[in-house]
Amino acid sequence: MESLNRMAIELVDEALDYAEELNVGGYDLENDATVLDFGVEFDGGVEAALLLTEIQTAGLATPSYELDELDGVPLPYVELTSDQPALSLLCSQKAGWELATEDFEGLGSGPARALVAEESEFRRIGYTDVFDLTALAVETDDLPPESAAEQVAELAEVGTSGVFLLAYRTASLAGSITNAARAAELATFRLSELGYDPLDVVSATGRAPVPPVADDERTAIARTNDAIAYGGTAHLTVREDAEFFDDVPSTVADEHGEPFADLFADLDWEFEEVPADLFAPAEVTIDVLGGPTYVHGETDEDLVADSFGL
Repeated sequence: MESLNRMAIELVDEALDYAEELNVGGYDLENDATVLDFGVEFDGGVEAALLLTEIQTAGLATPSYELDELDGVPLPYVELTSDQPALSLLCSQKAGWELATEDFEGLGSGPARALVAEESEFRRIGYTDVFDLTALAVETDDLPPESAAEQVAELAEVGTSGVFLLAYRTASLAGSITNAARAAELATFRLSELGYDPLDVVSATGRAPVPPVADDERTAIARTNDAIAYGGTAHLTVREDAEFFDDVPSTVADEHGEPFADLFADLDWEFEEVPADLFAPAEVTIDVLGGPTYVHGETDEDLVADSFGL
C-alpha cells in the first residue's frame, strides 16, 4: 500500500490550488509549516468539507452529500464508503491525536497519526507510515500556531516545512459535515474494540444527517455526536462471523436515549467520562461474506430533530 501521507498530500495540494473557490484560507507560519483554514476564520463550504474528509481518510474513502429528510424536514446527509476501512478509517480518519501545547489545544485526525503509530489500532493492523510530508486535520476553536506544527513535526519525525495543518471549528460547515462522515469509522472502531480483526472488515459504509451549524462549540459538539449515535447508520461487509455484533451500535449503551448536551452537562464536559459504547452509529448492518446478515440497533429521528432545533 502506498504511503497514506503521500496520497493525502496530493489532496492537500488540490485544496491549496483551489483555496479561493473552496472558500478556505492558506498561509505559512514562521517555521514554514502550512495552515489551511477550512472553518475557523473562513466559511469553507460543502465542497471544502468533502475534500477535507477525503484528506482525513488519505483518499481511500469516498464521501458524498445529498438532500434527504429527517423527521419530515428536508436536511442534507453525508455518506462515506471505503474498501480499505482498516487503513482509511482507523489509521487515518480516526480522531486520535490530542494536540496540546502551552498556547493551543485541538483534536487531530488524519494520516499524520500513521507516522507516529502509537495507538493500539496500528498494532492490530500492523501499519506504520514513512513519508517526509504530513497532514493533520485539527478540530479547534483557534488557528494553530507555530508550537502546534512543531509538536506534529517532532512526533511525526518530519521537518516543520513538511507539516500541513487543516483547521476547522466544530461549529462550522466543515465540522458538521466531516463529523457526520464518521459513522463508518465509529462502527469499524467499535467492532475492533470488541476484539474483531479490523483487517477482516472488507468494506464499510456509513451515513448520518448533517447538523445545522450551531452558534457555539458546545452545542455543535453535542449535535455532531447526536447525529451519529441517534441518526447514524452503517453497513459493514466482513469475512468472519462473530457473536458480539449486537454490541456494535450505540443502542447497547445504558445511557442511550439521553441527548449528548445533557450527558456532557452531567459530566461537566469531561469527554473521557462518556461511555465508549455510545460513540457508534445507532443502527448497524453486518454482512458476513457467504454467511448471515445481521441488523442491530435503531435510529431515533425525534431526538435528532430536537437536538438540531428543527
